This record gives sequence, C-alpha cells and structure tokens, in this order.
Amino acid sequence: MIPFLTKFLRLLKKAIPLCLYRATAQSRGLIRAVEKRSKTKHSDVHSGAFVSLGLAHFFAPFPSLVPTSASNPHLRNRSSFTAPQYNSSPEPARSSDGPPPRADRAEPAAVLPAGNGSWAAAVMGAASSRLEKALGEQFPEGERYFGLENFGNTCYCNSVLQALYFCVPFRDQLLEYYGSNKSTGDGEENMLTCLADLFSQISNQKKKTGVIAPKRFIQRLKKQNEIFRSYMHQDAHEFLNFLLNELVDILEKEHNAARESLQNLSLQKNSNGPINGQPNSSQKELAATWVHKCFQGILTNETRCLRCETVTDRDETFFDLSLDIEQNSSITSCLKNFSSTETLNAEDKFFCDRCCSLQEAQKRMKIKKPPNILVIHLKRFKYIEQLQRYKKLSYRVVFPLELKLLNTVDNSDLEYSLFAVVVHVGSGPNHGHYISLVKSHNHWLFFDDENVEMTDESMVQAFFGSPQEFSGNTDNGYILFYESHAEKS
Repeated sequence: MIPFLTKFLRLLKKAIPLCLYRATAQSRGLIRAVEKRSKTKHSDVHSGAFVSLGLAHFFAPFPSLVPTSASNPHLRNRSSFTAPQYNSSPEPARSSDGPPPRADRAEPAAVLPAGNGSWAAAVMGAASSRLEKALGEQFPEGERYFGLENFGNTCYCNSVLQALYFCVPFRDQLLEYYGSNKSTGDGEENMLTCLADLFSQISNQKKKTGVIAPKRFIQRLKKQNEIFRSYMHQDAHEFLNFLLNELVDILEKEHNAARESLQNLSLQKNSNGPINGQPNSSQKELAATWVHKCFQGILTNETRCLRCETVTDRDETFFDLSLDIEQNSSITSCLKNFSSTETLNAEDKFFCDRCCSLQEAQKRMKIKKPPNILVIHLKRFKYIEQLQRYKKLSYRVVFPLELKLLNTVDNSDLEYSLFAVVVHVGSGPNHGHYISLVKSHNHWLFFDDENVEMTDESMVQAFFGSPQEFSGNTDNGYILFYESHAEKS
C-alpha cells in the first residue's frame, strides 16, 4: 500500500504545472515548512490548523477542494490571528542563510507578507481581524496583542517575554525608563535597552494585533550569554532568571554612575568631601531598583538549636520560588512543604554560636517579605540517578486563579491573582516547545510564538498536568506569575 501511495504522489507532483507550484509557494517558507514538518516527529500544538491552512493555500486555484471548518474541527471557533509582520530591525526577518530547521515547531505558514496576491491578502486580512472581532467593543483601549516571531527554538524566550509584557507594573516601569532615556541616544546597547525598545514598539503599534520579530533582542541575548547562542532547546526558567538579574545589574551600574557623578560634583563645590557623609546611605537606597520592587521578596531561614533553643535568622532575597512537586498535589501543598521543618542531625548538624559546637537543630524557611509579583517555578525536571539523566515530571499540580500565601513570618494571609502561565509542551527536558497563557483586562489569551488566540479561563486547568505517571498529556504549567492584590489597589 505504501509503495503505491508513494508512486501516486510522485505522478501527481509531476502532473502539476511548474507555474502553479511556484504560484502556490509564494508565501514565505510555506512549502519548505510542510516538507520540514514531514521530517520531524514533534507534534505541534496547532498542527491540524497549520496543515489545513497550508492545504487551503496550495489548492487556492481549486475552491471546491479547499478544506473548510465543517471538514476540519481545528478550524472551528478559532478566535486567532496571524497578521502582517512588523520587524524590530530594518533587516529582513530571515535570510536564505538563516538558522537551521527548528526542532520545536514548524515554520508558521500563516505569517504572510503583504501583497502576495489578492487571495493571500484576503486571508491575511481576515486572520488579523479575527481576534479584534472576537473582542469587539470589549477590546481594551490602548492595549496591543502581538505575537513574536520564532528565530529557531526561541519559544522559551517568546513565552517569557509575553508574560513579562502583560505584567503591567513591570511594563509601565520599563516604558517609563525607555521614555526618560531615549532622548540621550548615546547610551550603550544592552539587554535593558533592547527589551525596552521591543516593549515600546509593541505598545506604540497603530494596529491592535499583529506579529513583531524581536530580532534585535535575540541578537543581544545571544551576544550577552553563550548558553543561548545555539539553536538547541533552552530552559525558560533559566532565561527568566538571567534576564531579571541582567536588568538589575544594568540599573545598579547606572545608579552607581549617577551617584559618583553627584559625589564628584559635590567635591568640586565642597573641598571638605561629601556633604554630611551620605554616600553609603544613598548607595543603599539606590540599590532598590524598580525590578526589585516588582519581583523581589525576602526569605528568612530560621534555625533553632535543640540544646539551647537559640534561634538564628538569616535573610536572603529571591526573584522566584522554585518548588518541589508531587503527584496530585497543589501549589498550596507545595508551599507548605517548602516551609516545612527539617531536622539537622548526624553529618548535617548545625554549628551553634552560643554552644560553640555542632548541635542538632531544626530548620525551616518562611517568607519574610512577600513580593508584589510572585513568580513560582515548578521543578518539573528531576535528575534520576538510576537513569543518569534528567526526566520530566508531568505530575498534576493544581494552581488556583486566586492564591492565598500562608507561610509568611507574620502569618498574614496575602492574596494573589494569577495573570500568566508559561507552559512546557513535551515529554523531556531537552526537547519540546513553550507557550504562554496570559490574562489581560479579564480576558485570557493563548500565545504560541506568532499565533495569538482568545481562550477561556477554564483552559488553565488543562495545564495542571497528568494524574497518571504515564500519560499522553505533556502540556504542563512550568512558571506561574501571580500579582498581589495590594499591588493592584
């Protein structure tokens, strides 16, 4: 049967006139993407819709053969768009000597350049306005919903950037920074300026929906950190940590430079040195950047000596909480385990300063200062000694839309609302895909690189994980973003 089909397809391809074949391949990379997809075994989130759109474009000269929503359920009720592309760089989005074929998803066939014939333009226009029509008059004033182009396994970056863009306190501070610094024009390009430029381009687009290529940001990321230079699958949590710490370093350097400039000015005016001896307190105050104000919390590590009952406290800051997970658990139970009491004995005894010796002790971690934006990282990748490799844990972990933070030092019940989820799709740590769900103005949106769709609030539950260890469900919540109710008010 298979040889017969192969022979039939070869005959069919020869029968199609070359002019028709070229005409239907006008969309950038369409036929190439379909051929790539036949060589990869990874199942994309929207493979059915992708293939249907590809067939529709290929059989455009034959309207009766175009797949419809009645024949393909993937095309039903899809409030999505894939609109014209807006590059964040004057250079072309992709050249003939660009990156090798992506391992995480096929070339998106629906990213069509304008002017590719009346049929392609009609499809592009209809797709770009679908999300706007779905929202109608409820489309938030001044808001923009733009997909991000994938430059070869950069879904880890795109999914996190979407979550950060819809973290309103962070976005507002970043755009304010961009507005106050763009006038100088002589600053050195870095991760902060590239991110601010990208967010500014999205927020200032005339159109409400579309696609932007974050080329400048990706180039800077690869230049800044060699880990992200390859086209291998990367970890979204690792990228988030790197990005936030990099932004903090840049802001602190700018604060220090501004402080030194003020000190030099003071020395010129007063030969006796800095006025009132204030530089140290000034430095301490300036160290709290707006990134800290958004994401930083403080943990306190309490250790109680079981001999003298002396309690030793040690504080440490955090931008996110990494939680161990268990099968059929919840975020609340994971947080309780995070703050559970651990006994230090045998080889792990604690050195008590009061006893001046190693003693048995009890240790626990509690949240001393909760952050305004609580980022929770679920440890879904665990190293298995027997296998000598990492394994993905697709455990079912329920994360609520409204979270009460119980394990704080003062035992106050702080309330948070979920506004973004970064999802890992795939069965292992070294391959797969990242997507994100984002809440914006009481609407939930689904971001998959260039594609953006409206989705229902109940869809969040689909990413809790699988209640069974061996299951086909590999779409699991990986990074959760919660905003404090106090921050909203």
